[in-house]
Amino acid sequence: MSWLTKLGKRIIEGDQCCPDTPAECCPDVSADRRGPATQTAESIKEAVRQSYADLVRARRADCCGGPGETVAEPACYSAEQLASVPEDMRGTTFGCGNPVAFADVEAGDVVLDIGSGAGLDALLAAHKVGPQGKVIGLDMTPEMIETARDNARRAGVANVEFRLGDAEGMPVEDASCDWIISNCVINLAPDKRKAFAQAFRVLRPGGRLMISDIVTHDLPARIRQHMGAWVGCIGGALEEEEYLEAIRGAGFQDVRVVGKVTYDEESARGMVGCCCSSEGASERASESAELARELAGRMSSVRVSAVKPLLEE
Repeated sequence: MSWLTKLGKRIIEGDQCCPDTPAECCPDVSADRRGPATQTAESIKEAVRQSYADLVRARRADCCGGPGETVAEPACYSAEQLASVPEDMRGTTFGCGNPVAFADVEAGDVVLDIGSGAGLDALLAAHKVGPQGKVIGLDMTPEMIETARDNARRAGVANVEFRLGDAEGMPVEDASCDWIISNCVINLAPDKRKAFAQAFRVLRPGGRLMISDIVTHDLPARIRQHMGAWVGCIGGALEEEEYLEAIRGAGFQDVRVVGKVTYDEESARGMVGCCCSSEGASERASESAELARELAGRMSSVRVSAVKPLLEE
């Protein structure tokens, strides 16, 4: 079985991911061997939805982070930030950065978190906006919404709400948000331009965007067209300049990369962890190493900022 097929079962950190029965914690999105290009947008969304539903049920971290780490640690969350949320949230965080730390969110702001997952970034933003502000977490996976609401309740955070919906059709009012944050999510959307157009719609004039996401550099077509690589935050990622042009095309100005980490082989191995496999830890380590060699220098985590222009007077 190739590493791409195994990636279709999920990339999950840690050698003890699936010691005996991988099907219990790794969704088999590779059952349909057609690549994303031959499937409908809804079938891609369903594969992503099922994958992350299974991950949050298993309380496993994904997308960024090496063996033995929760995602929150390598994604540059401070000890102070993590102390403000329930401890077990660190194992249900699925991002590749920390957009809240670099967004100039102020007290009283309204913040939208696209792809809020288990709610870590939304809860951190809620602390920054204070009781006069509000945070809206948007996610298309019901299990994530349920988990995020429970996390907010346990954290005692009242100025956040979580809505079920996807980035290409946000259930959010026009011109109602001061900030949009997102963490390793837009790469999962089948139509990134539609997602950025929705972001532009819901921001107020002068509103700002701060996104952490994955971009690629000459990614091989065989990886890009594999569904497993798509749900693993790799196959659906755009080339960097194409990503920036999609944001500009939605109407945003001052579109800038304000932070970037390009993965070498070692860091790529740390990001992807090990592929789920029933062959044992040594086989998983071999598959992970092969994937890391393929991805070295071809994938970056970027932090992008942009502004919605003010209306003409």
